[in-house]
Amino acid sequence: MDNQDIPFLTTVELSELIRTREVSPVEATSAYLDRIEALNFKFNSYLTVCRTEAMAAAEEAEQAIARGDYLGPMHGIPVAVKDQIWTKGIRTTVGSRLMADFIPDEDATAIANLKRAGAVLLGKTNLTEFALGGSQRYGLNRNPWNLDRFTGGSSGGSGSATSAFLCSTSLGEDTGGSIRRPAAWCGIVGLRPSWGRVSRYGVAPGSWSMDQVGPISRTVEDAAITLGAIAGHDPRDPYSWDTPVPNYRHALGGDLSGVRVGAIRELIESEIVDPEVRNGIRAAAAVLEELGATVEDVSLPLTVHGGTWPPR
Repeated sequence: MDNQDIPFLTTVELSELIRTREVSPVEATSAYLDRIEALNFKFNSYLTVCRTEAMAAAEEAEQAIARGDYLGPMHGIPVAVKDQIWTKGIRTTVGSRLMADFIPDEDATAIANLKRAGAVLLGKTNLTEFALGGSQRYGLNRNPWNLDRFTGGSSGGSGSATSAFLCSTSLGEDTGGSIRRPAAWCGIVGLRPSWGRVSRYGVAPGSWSMDQVGPISRTVEDAAITLGAIAGHDPRDPYSWDTPVPNYRHALGGDLSGVRVGAIRELIESEIVDPEVRNGIRAAAAVLEELGATVEDVSLPLTVHGGTWPPR
């Protein structure tokens, strides 16, 4: 395979080629670093590129796999990480000039888990200052679909890097939509995990009761294996769940029998909703029904866990 083609593989496809030794972690990492060097100026996705560290990690992954010590689907996969998440020995600016020289002396738990899974850190991605509002102190992040458009913030750098094939998969952080919005605006997949599923230790805080690290990926299956690598209990985060991490990838079997989905009529049929969005929602509902789910039209207010939504 031509190295220039490697970045266009899904994480799952690349993982299989690495497992079977048809592509090496060094080849994959080098291909992404070359693409970053050639194109990052367009998107301003990365604030810090870790070429030396990434190549060293890729060589270590390659040697481990050659010995037969394959760690799983993230082994040797080049990833990008929002610059809100601590990385040992690598600056973590949190998007602010005030933090321009901050170099953590330890990894966030999510990063430690990624490394334990064998992933390769390519670099740290752009974000709004302190992951708040819309200001970007290190230059605007550009949307790969249209360079005149924004990426949605605050995890926009991870969104644009993933969408522009400048990483295989990435991590963002979501307090009020900061994974989901960049993923939607950049045409990819973002998942905010349930609170407590991923440790927040080593993540610069926005709101302690809402912050959550999660994947920004190009496919649902890529997001599933990325989440599987970072999830798990951490005694340094007292709010993380002390429960086993399921195999999210195996859960993507497609059988939704018994699942009930509520489609809120007032939010779908509203005149402020673009017809294209409304049609997309209805098309998604039809697919869910084909897979066995029950989709019900419901009206506000809803009864949720004994209360009403929206709250009054």
